[in-house]
Amino acid sequence: MVLSLFIGKFTISQDDIIQMVIFNLMGAETSHPSVYKTVVFEVRLPRVLLGMLAGASLSVSGAAFQAIFRNPLVSPYILGLSSGAAFGAALSIALAPQFPVQLSALFFSLLAVGFAYYIATSRGSTPVISLLLAGVIVSAVFDSLLSIIQMAVNERALQSIVYWLMGSLATASWSKIHSTLPLALAGCAVIFLLRWRLNVLALGDEEARSVGMNPELYKAVFVVAASLAASSVVSVVGIIGFVGLVIPHMMRMIFGPDHTHLIPLCITFGAAFMVLVDDIARSGMGFEVPVGVITTLIGAPFFAYLLRSTRSGGWE
Repeated sequence: MVLSLFIGKFTISQDDIIQMVIFNLMGAETSHPSVYKTVVFEVRLPRVLLGMLAGASLSVSGAAFQAIFRNPLVSPYILGLSSGAAFGAALSIALAPQFPVQLSALFFSLLAVGFAYYIATSRGSTPVISLLLAGVIVSAVFDSLLSIIQMAVNERALQSIVYWLMGSLATASWSKIHSTLPLALAGCAVIFLLRWRLNVLALGDEEARSVGMNPELYKAVFVVAASLAASSVVSVVGIIGFVGLVIPHMMRMIFGPDHTHLIPLCITFGAAFMVLVDDIARSGMGFEVPVGVITTLIGAPFFAYLLRSTRSGGWE
Protein backbone atom coordinates (compact mmCIF):
# COMPACT_ATOMS: atom_id res chain seq x y z
CA MET A 1 0.00 0.00 0.00
CA VAL A 2 2.71 2.46 0.99
CA LEU A 3 4.89 1.73 -2.03
CA SER A 4 1.92 2.13 -4.38
CA LEU A 5 1.46 5.75 -3.31
CA PHE A 6 4.80 6.54 -4.99
CA ILE A 7 3.78 4.97 -8.32
CA GLY A 8 1.97 6.99 -10.98
CA LYS A 9 2.37 8.97 -14.17
CA PHE A 10 2.22 12.31 -12.34
CA THR A 11 5.70 12.91 -10.93
CA ILE A 12 5.86 13.74 -7.24
CA SER A 13 9.05 13.31 -5.24
CA GLN A 14 9.15 10.70 -2.50
CA ASP A 15 9.99 13.34 0.12
CA ASP A 16 6.93 15.40 -0.81
CA ILE A 17 4.64 12.36 -0.55
CA ILE A 18 6.08 11.32 2.81
CA GLN A 19 5.74 14.85 4.17
CA MET A 20 2.15 15.17 2.94
CA VAL A 21 1.16 11.84 4.47
CA ILE A 22 2.77 12.65 7.82
CA PHE A 23 1.25 16.13 7.96
CA ASN A 24 -2.15 14.74 6.98
CA LEU A 25 -2.00 12.12 9.75
CA MET A 26 -1.12 14.87 12.22
CA GLY A 27 -3.97 17.06 10.95
CA ALA A 28 -1.61 19.85 9.96
CA GLU A 29 -1.60 21.95 6.80
CA THR A 30 1.23 21.69 4.26
CA SER A 31 2.66 24.16 1.78
CA HIS A 32 2.63 21.65 -1.08
CA PRO A 33 0.68 22.50 -4.26
CA SER A 34 -2.98 21.53 -4.15
CA VAL A 35 -2.53 19.34 -7.21
CA TYR A 36 -0.07 17.20 -5.23
CA LYS A 37 -2.64 16.67 -2.50
CA THR A 38 -5.33 15.84 -5.03
CA VAL A 39 -3.17 13.25 -6.77
CA VAL A 40 -2.08 11.53 -3.55
CA PHE A 41 -5.25 11.71 -1.43
CA GLU A 42 -8.02 11.80 -4.05
CA VAL A 43 -6.57 9.60 -6.81
CA ARG A 44 -3.85 7.24 -5.60
CA LEU A 45 -4.95 6.52 -2.02
CA PRO A 46 -8.61 5.66 -2.85
CA ARG A 47 -7.42 3.49 -5.73
CA VAL A 48 -4.98 1.59 -3.52
CA LEU A 49 -7.55 1.08 -0.76
CA LEU A 50 -10.25 -0.06 -3.20
CA GLY A 51 -7.76 -2.46 -4.79
CA MET A 52 -6.91 -3.91 -1.39
CA LEU A 53 -10.60 -4.28 -0.55
CA ALA A 54 -11.34 -5.96 -3.88
CA GLY A 55 -8.39 -8.35 -3.65
CA ALA A 56 -9.17 -9.36 -0.07
CA SER A 57 -12.90 -9.85 -0.72
CA LEU A 58 -12.46 -11.90 -3.89
CA SER A 59 -9.74 -14.07 -2.32
CA VAL A 60 -11.75 -14.80 0.82
CA SER A 61 -14.86 -15.55 -1.26
CA GLY A 62 -12.86 -17.90 -3.46
CA ALA A 63 -11.48 -19.76 -0.44
CA ALA A 64 -14.98 -20.18 0.99
CA PHE A 65 -16.45 -21.46 -2.28
CA GLN A 66 -13.53 -23.85 -2.79
CA ALA A 67 -14.20 -25.34 0.64
CA ILE A 68 -17.94 -25.66 -0.02
CA PHE A 69 -17.42 -27.33 -3.40
CA ARG A 70 -14.32 -29.21 -2.21
CA ASN A 71 -12.57 -28.22 -5.42
CA PRO A 72 -9.57 -25.89 -5.90
CA LEU A 73 -10.75 -24.93 -9.39
CA VAL A 74 -13.77 -23.00 -8.09
CA SER A 75 -13.96 -19.20 -8.10
CA PRO A 76 -16.41 -16.69 -6.53
CA TYR A 77 -18.18 -16.50 -9.89
CA ILE A 78 -19.22 -20.16 -9.90
CA LEU A 79 -22.90 -19.41 -9.12
CA GLY A 80 -23.38 -16.82 -11.84
CA LEU A 81 -22.38 -13.78 -9.79
CA SER A 82 -20.24 -12.24 -12.52
CA SER A 83 -22.83 -12.86 -15.24
CA GLY A 84 -25.58 -11.29 -13.15
CA ALA A 85 -23.39 -8.28 -12.31
CA ALA A 86 -22.44 -7.84 -15.96
CA PHE A 87 -26.08 -7.91 -17.03
CA GLY A 88 -27.03 -5.43 -14.31
CA ALA A 89 -24.25 -3.04 -15.27
CA ALA A 90 -25.09 -3.28 -18.96
CA LEU A 91 -28.76 -2.70 -18.22
CA SER A 92 -27.95 0.46 -16.30
CA ILE A 93 -25.42 1.78 -18.83
CA ALA A 94 -27.51 1.14 -21.93
CA LEU A 95 -31.19 1.14 -21.03
CA ALA A 96 -31.73 2.59 -17.56
CA PRO A 97 -29.11 5.30 -16.88
CA GLN A 98 -31.30 6.71 -14.10
CA PHE A 99 -30.25 3.71 -11.97
CA PRO A 100 -26.65 3.74 -10.67
CA VAL A 101 -24.43 1.12 -12.30
CA GLN A 102 -23.14 -0.06 -8.92
CA LEU A 103 -26.61 -0.61 -7.48
CA SER A 104 -27.88 -2.41 -10.59
CA ALA A 105 -24.82 -4.68 -10.79
CA LEU A 106 -25.04 -5.51 -7.07
CA PHE A 107 -28.75 -6.32 -7.26
CA PHE A 108 -28.50 -8.65 -10.26
CA SER A 109 -25.35 -10.36 -9.00
CA LEU A 110 -27.08 -11.30 -5.75
CA LEU A 111 -30.23 -12.20 -7.69
CA ALA A 112 -28.22 -14.61 -9.85
CA VAL A 113 -26.68 -16.31 -6.82
CA GLY A 114 -30.04 -16.54 -5.07
CA PHE A 115 -31.66 -17.99 -8.18
CA ALA A 116 -28.91 -20.60 -8.52
CA TYR A 117 -29.25 -21.60 -4.88
CA TYR A 118 -33.04 -21.84 -5.25
CA ILE A 119 -32.74 -24.10 -8.29
CA ALA A 120 -30.22 -26.39 -6.56
CA THR A 121 -32.18 -26.75 -3.31
CA SER A 122 -34.61 -29.65 -3.14
CA ARG A 123 -36.32 -31.12 -0.05
CA GLY A 124 -34.17 -29.06 2.27
CA SER A 125 -30.93 -30.29 0.75
CA THR A 126 -28.48 -28.51 -1.56
CA PRO A 127 -26.09 -31.01 -3.15
CA VAL A 128 -22.83 -29.55 -4.38
CA ILE A 129 -23.29 -31.01 -7.88
CA SER A 130 -26.76 -29.48 -8.17
CA LEU A 131 -25.38 -26.15 -7.01
CA LEU A 132 -22.64 -26.29 -9.61
CA LEU A 133 -25.05 -27.13 -12.43
CA ALA A 134 -27.45 -24.42 -11.30
CA GLY A 135 -24.61 -21.93 -11.47
CA VAL A 136 -23.89 -22.98 -15.05
CA ILE A 137 -27.55 -22.54 -15.98
CA VAL A 138 -27.88 -19.10 -14.39
CA SER A 139 -24.61 -17.91 -15.93
CA ALA A 140 -25.79 -19.02 -19.37
CA VAL A 141 -29.10 -17.17 -19.00
CA PHE A 142 -27.53 -13.89 -17.91
CA ASP A 143 -24.78 -14.16 -20.53
CA SER A 144 -27.46 -14.49 -23.20
CA LEU A 145 -29.34 -11.48 -21.86
CA LEU A 146 -26.09 -9.52 -21.84
CA SER A 147 -25.48 -10.45 -25.48
CA ILE A 148 -28.92 -9.15 -26.43
CA ILE A 149 -28.18 -5.79 -24.79
CA GLN A 150 -24.79 -5.56 -26.49
CA MET A 151 -26.41 -6.17 -29.85
CA ALA A 152 -29.06 -3.51 -29.29
CA VAL A 153 -27.06 -0.55 -27.95
CA ASN A 154 -25.10 2.13 -29.73
CA GLU A 155 -21.32 2.13 -30.05
CA ARG A 156 -20.66 4.48 -27.14
CA ALA A 157 -22.74 2.42 -24.72
CA LEU A 158 -21.18 -0.78 -26.02
CA GLN A 159 -17.71 0.62 -25.40
CA SER A 160 -18.66 1.49 -21.82
CA ILE A 161 -20.06 -2.00 -21.24
CA VAL A 162 -16.96 -3.71 -22.62
CA TYR A 163 -14.67 -1.52 -20.51
CA TRP A 164 -16.70 -2.34 -17.39
CA LEU A 165 -16.50 -6.06 -18.17
CA MET A 166 -12.69 -5.86 -18.27
CA GLY A 167 -12.51 -4.72 -14.65
CA SER A 168 -10.67 -1.58 -13.63
CA LEU A 169 -9.77 0.50 -10.59
CA ALA A 170 -9.42 3.70 -12.64
CA THR A 171 -12.70 5.16 -11.35
CA ALA A 172 -11.88 4.58 -7.67
CA SER A 173 -13.12 7.27 -5.30
CA TRP A 174 -13.88 7.72 -1.62
CA SER A 175 -17.61 7.51 -2.30
CA LYS A 176 -17.21 4.08 -3.90
CA ILE A 177 -15.12 2.88 -0.96
CA HIS A 178 -17.75 4.10 1.50
CA SER A 179 -20.56 2.37 -0.39
CA THR A 180 -18.63 -0.88 -0.83
CA LEU A 181 -16.89 -1.25 2.53
CA PRO A 182 -19.90 -2.17 4.75
CA LEU A 183 -21.08 -5.07 2.56
CA ALA A 184 -17.60 -6.37 1.81
CA LEU A 185 -16.57 -6.10 5.45
CA ALA A 186 -19.72 -7.86 6.62
CA GLY A 187 -19.21 -10.79 4.23
CA CYS A 188 -15.53 -11.16 5.04
CA ALA A 189 -16.19 -10.86 8.79
CA VAL A 190 -18.70 -13.72 8.76
CA ILE A 191 -16.29 -15.96 6.87
CA PHE A 192 -13.42 -14.97 9.16
CA LEU A 193 -15.34 -15.61 12.38
CA LEU A 194 -16.71 -18.98 11.19
CA ARG A 195 -13.61 -20.01 9.24
CA TRP A 196 -12.91 -23.14 11.29
CA ARG A 197 -16.26 -24.58 10.13
CA LEU A 198 -14.96 -24.51 6.56
CA ASN A 199 -12.52 -27.25 7.61
CA VAL A 200 -15.50 -29.45 8.45
CA LEU A 201 -17.45 -28.56 5.30
CA ALA A 202 -14.41 -29.39 3.20
CA LEU A 203 -14.60 -32.99 4.48
CA GLY A 204 -18.07 -33.50 2.97
CA ASP A 205 -21.68 -33.43 4.15
CA GLU A 206 -21.66 -36.86 5.79
CA GLU A 207 -18.55 -36.10 7.82
CA ALA A 208 -20.03 -32.75 8.86
CA ARG A 209 -23.21 -34.41 10.11
CA SER A 210 -21.19 -37.03 11.97
CA VAL A 211 -19.62 -34.33 14.17
CA GLY A 212 -22.97 -32.65 14.85
CA MET A 213 -22.79 -29.79 12.35
CA ASN A 214 -25.65 -28.85 10.04
CA PRO A 215 -23.94 -28.65 6.62
CA GLU A 216 -26.94 -27.15 4.83
CA LEU A 217 -27.18 -24.27 7.29
CA TYR A 218 -23.50 -23.37 7.13
CA LYS A 219 -23.40 -23.90 3.39
CA ALA A 220 -26.12 -21.27 3.03
CA VAL A 221 -24.36 -18.92 5.47
CA PHE A 222 -21.04 -19.11 3.63
CA VAL A 223 -22.66 -18.78 0.19
CA VAL A 224 -24.48 -15.63 1.31
CA ALA A 225 -21.41 -14.14 3.00
CA ALA A 226 -19.04 -14.95 0.13
CA SER A 227 -21.50 -13.70 -2.49
CA LEU A 228 -22.09 -10.49 -0.54
CA ALA A 229 -18.36 -9.78 -0.26
CA ALA A 230 -17.62 -10.57 -3.90
CA SER A 231 -20.67 -8.86 -5.43
CA SER A 232 -20.08 -5.65 -3.47
CA VAL A 233 -16.63 -5.16 -5.01
CA VAL A 234 -17.56 -6.52 -8.46
CA SER A 235 -20.36 -3.97 -8.68
CA VAL A 236 -17.75 -1.21 -8.32
CA VAL A 237 -14.62 -2.45 -10.11
CA GLY A 238 -16.17 -4.78 -12.70
CA ILE A 239 -15.26 -8.39 -13.35
CA ILE A 240 -11.71 -9.14 -12.24
CA GLY A 241 -10.96 -12.74 -13.02
CA PHE A 242 -8.80 -15.40 -11.40
CA VAL A 243 -8.01 -13.55 -8.15
CA GLY A 244 -10.48 -15.68 -6.23
CA LEU A 245 -9.01 -18.78 -7.85
CA VAL A 246 -5.27 -18.15 -7.78
CA ILE A 247 -4.72 -16.64 -4.32
CA PRO A 248 -6.61 -19.23 -2.18
CA HIS A 249 -5.01 -22.15 -3.98
CA MET A 250 -1.56 -20.56 -3.80
CA MET A 251 -1.95 -20.00 -0.06
CA ARG A 252 -3.19 -23.57 0.36
CA MET A 253 -0.16 -24.97 -1.44
CA ILE A 254 2.31 -22.87 0.59
CA PHE A 255 0.75 -22.81 4.08
CA GLY A 256 -1.61 -25.80 4.13
CA PRO A 257 -5.39 -26.32 3.99
CA ASP A 258 -6.32 -25.22 7.52
CA HIS A 259 -8.87 -22.44 7.00
CA THR A 260 -8.17 -20.90 10.41
CA HIS A 261 -4.88 -19.74 8.86
CA LEU A 262 -5.93 -19.78 5.20
CA ILE A 263 -8.64 -17.10 5.47
CA PRO A 264 -6.40 -14.43 7.13
CA LEU A 265 -3.68 -15.24 4.61
CA CYS A 266 -6.13 -14.81 1.72
CA ILE A 267 -7.11 -11.40 3.10
CA THR A 268 -3.54 -10.11 3.28
CA PHE A 269 -2.08 -11.75 0.18
CA GLY A 270 -5.21 -11.06 -1.88
CA ALA A 271 -5.04 -7.36 -1.02
CA ALA A 272 -1.31 -7.20 -1.76
CA PHE A 273 -1.68 -9.10 -5.04
CA MET A 274 -4.41 -6.80 -6.34
CA VAL A 275 -2.44 -3.65 -5.50
CA LEU A 276 0.67 -5.07 -7.15
CA VAL A 277 -1.22 -6.00 -10.31
CA ASP A 278 -2.87 -2.57 -10.43
CA ASP A 279 0.56 -0.94 -10.14
CA ILE A 280 1.60 -2.89 -13.23
CA ALA A 281 -1.64 -2.03 -15.02
CA ARG A 282 -1.34 1.72 -14.51
CA SER A 283 2.39 2.21 -14.88
CA GLY A 284 3.84 -0.76 -16.75
CA MET A 285 2.98 0.60 -20.20
CA GLY A 286 2.48 3.92 -21.94
CA PHE A 287 -1.27 3.56 -21.44
CA GLU A 288 -3.40 2.14 -18.64
CA VAL A 289 -4.50 -1.48 -19.02
CA PRO A 290 -7.65 -2.67 -17.20
CA VAL A 291 -6.53 -4.60 -14.14
CA GLY A 292 -8.83 -7.49 -15.04
CA VAL A 293 -6.77 -8.09 -18.18
CA ILE A 294 -3.55 -8.40 -16.16
CA THR A 295 -5.07 -10.76 -13.57
CA THR A 296 -6.38 -12.97 -16.38
CA LEU A 297 -2.99 -13.07 -18.09
CA ILE A 298 -1.46 -14.20 -14.80
CA GLY A 299 -4.32 -16.45 -13.71
CA ALA A 300 -4.99 -18.32 -16.95
CA PRO A 301 -1.60 -20.11 -17.07
CA PHE A 302 -1.95 -20.91 -13.38
CA PHE A 303 -5.42 -22.32 -14.01
CA ALA A 304 -3.99 -24.53 -16.76
CA TYR A 305 -1.33 -25.73 -14.32
CA LEU A 306 -4.03 -26.65 -11.79
CA LEU A 307 -5.94 -28.63 -14.38
CA ARG A 308 -2.87 -30.68 -15.23
CA SER A 309 -1.53 -31.15 -11.71
CA THR A 310 -4.80 -31.87 -9.85
CA ARG A 311 -6.27 -35.30 -10.45
CA SER A 312 -9.76 -35.03 -11.96
CA GLY A 313 -10.03 -31.48 -10.59
CA GLY A 314 -10.56 -32.98 -7.12
CA TRP A 315 -9.86 -31.81 -3.64
CA GLU A 316 -6.60 -33.66 -3.08
